[in-house]
Amino acid sequence: MLRVLALAALYCAALAGQTLRLHPTNSRYYEFRGKPTVLITSAEHYGAVLNQDFDMTRYLDALAKDKLNLTRIFTGAYREFPADFGISRNTLAPAPGRYLTPWVEVSTNKWDLTKWNPAYFERLKNFVRLADERGIVVEVTLFTAYYNAKRWEACPLFHTNNVNGVGNAVYTDALSLKHKDLVDVGSAMARKIVTELNSFDNVLFEICNEPYFGVAMDWQRHIAKVIAETEGPLAKKHLIAQNIANNTAVVADPDPLVSVFNFHYARPPVAVEQNRTVKGVIGFDESGFDGTLDGVYRIQGWDFVLAGGAHYNNLDYSFAVGNEDGTFAVPGTDPGFGSPALRRSLGVLRDFMDSFEFVRMAPAPGVLLGGVPEGATGRVLAEAGRQYAVYVHHGKPMPGMRPQYAYGNRRQLIQLELQLLPGSYEAEWWNPLTGAIEQKETFTHTGGPRRMASPAYREDIALRLTR
Repeated sequence: MLRVLALAALYCAALAGQTLRLHPTNSRYYEFRGKPTVLITSAEHYGAVLNQDFDMTRYLDALAKDKLNLTRIFTGAYREFPADFGISRNTLAPAPGRYLTPWVEVSTNKWDLTKWNPAYFERLKNFVRLADERGIVVEVTLFTAYYNAKRWEACPLFHTNNVNGVGNAVYTDALSLKHKDLVDVGSAMARKIVTELNSFDNVLFEICNEPYFGVAMDWQRHIAKVIAETEGPLAKKHLIAQNIANNTAVVADPDPLVSVFNFHYARPPVAVEQNRTVKGVIGFDESGFDGTLDGVYRIQGWDFVLAGGAHYNNLDYSFAVGNEDGTFAVPGTDPGFGSPALRRSLGVLRDFMDSFEFVRMAPAPGVLLGGVPEGATGRVLAEAGRQYAVYVHHGKPMPGMRPQYAYGNRRQLIQLELQLLPGSYEAEWWNPLTGAIEQKETFTHTGGPRRMASPAYREDIALRLTR
């Protein structure tokens, strides 16, 4: 344990010169290119590199157009099938012959795990380079749970799919320390990818997607150590992320090598408050199974970030081969949603946060004394007496129902009661859908409760209040 802690201390010290790092004065946020940063996106289903038919440039241009600054990719040690999860035109389900992996494919669906595939690493680095040029961070998710035998048995690491005889194991043991051959091959893949991407500043390494579906914790710590030790002698050091749970969980024993703690379907954003003492970013790294109402995913993103999270990714099904600009009309039968309008509204969230010195702010529920309608939710980030970000929405989880999240959209007028310090303030009411400032006022306040009347709105409203 002492060796791991020493390694963690050296690793964190080395992060100081890196572009993407924890912010030096507030580790609940990122710093990217020297600026405080929240990572916000509505990104494709992780197949942009492994699916050779996917137009990377067109996709990244679409994200950049709406000021989104994050994408998440799987590395090629996993693929899906067209009907999986009910997702239409799934980018993780490449057409026959178009699946690209880190290893050389010596014959159809037969790989040599001792030979790296130059075409794969060229495409991977090109993707990261194109993202870097657009100010987009790439979350490289090295591994993922396999969920069932069918997907494991389609993987190059399954013993009948490689010439090396590696991987004679059941899928629930594939990502564990039980099989040395799999540990060795997986570790080698992690080292190779980490080394190939070391020169880039816009990279975040995630150990494993949804490891709570049968992935061993000691194996996850092993991979984190592989990442850190690989980068030890290299020029750059990158943050390591760990996927903790669906919805929420308390991070009781954080790996000292991990700086980003990701949750999926973290609505409401209980995970942020539950892990308020954990050093590092709390992320909402996947949504996308709450039906096809556009506003659901906007509300989830705004709600999580205004609760103090710093990382939000909606799983956007409007990106598909042939529609890499995100214009595929997602069928109502799909589990989730994506659209140009949704991405624009998440760009508004980024604009809203960037209008504050948010690293000086923290969740401040005590500021909101009243005025939130029954069934609605209010969030406040504040630096008392200087800046306040307030968000009210009418969305709520619907356990056991489809969709699992709904929102009210009738016309609203509210009067919030806020506890403010004395000073002169400027108030702006933002429309989270369009970014329009619907109402402005300036006032001088002597301290104590202050009532703020909103303009008319529907689903949600945000208030920017600065001294």
